[in-house]
Amino acid sequence: MSEKKVILRAENLTKRYGDKEVLKNASFSVREGELKILIGPSGGGKSTLLQCINFLVRPEAGRVWLDGREVLYHRKRELYAYRQKVGMIFQDFNLFDHLTAVGNVEIALIHVRGMDREEARARASAELERVGLREHMEKYPAQLSGGQKQRVSIARALAMDPVVMLLDEPTSALDPELISEVLSVIRDLRANGMTMIMSTHQIGFAGEMADEILFMEDGVIVETGSPKKLFNQAECQRTREFFLKIVEIYGESR
Repeated sequence: MSEKKVILRAENLTKRYGDKEVLKNASFSVREGELKILIGPSGGGKSTLLQCINFLVRPEAGRVWLDGREVLYHRKRELYAYRQKVGMIFQDFNLFDHLTAVGNVEIALIHVRGMDREEARARASAELERVGLREHMEKYPAQLSGGQKQRVSIARALAMDPVVMLLDEPTSALDPELISEVLSVIRDLRANGMTMIMSTHQIGFAGEMADEILFMEDGVIVETGSPKKLFNQAECQRTREFFLKIVEIYGESR
């Protein structure tokens, strides 16, 4: 069986804020249908890497390709089209408080995709049903739990038919009892072939679901490998130290 094609590739992404280099020559690729998970200490550069991939912040150096075509930041029309193909899920949901759940999903379909309102409403409703929110479509964000808000944001991204989804700590703002409902949606997306890059502190989920883990610290991708390798046979001492602590906390290796 031939290998699946590379969908997204990043090469030597570097980002500085003032004199501080927060991302240092980060390079990796993602194949069609893969789930790659970024793990590491807080402040290690995981969120910055995802933001640079989507050009929400502009890297000082580095290049990104989507489906073999380089993304050129200065070509605004191409960048705009690229961002429609790369869905972004944030820690804090980023919903419009004055719109209902279905309104939050359909607004980009109307104003970006140019759908008529009836078509956009039907697609938005279908995506909300897909993430288990059929009974909550007409509720406003203030009436939803954190887990429900995050599922609205996932439905909003899915409605744009992304090629890749970037998930930046999608459960970090949730109470523990709400985390599982969001992870369940991500499991379903993976089972249905969605290509994803996700930063998370949910180590058990990473060990269970990741095709590959990227361990990051101080803006550097220190080591990459399967969950089994990084949990049990990491090559770098710092990686071994980090995952040893994780194993001690969770009481088992993967």
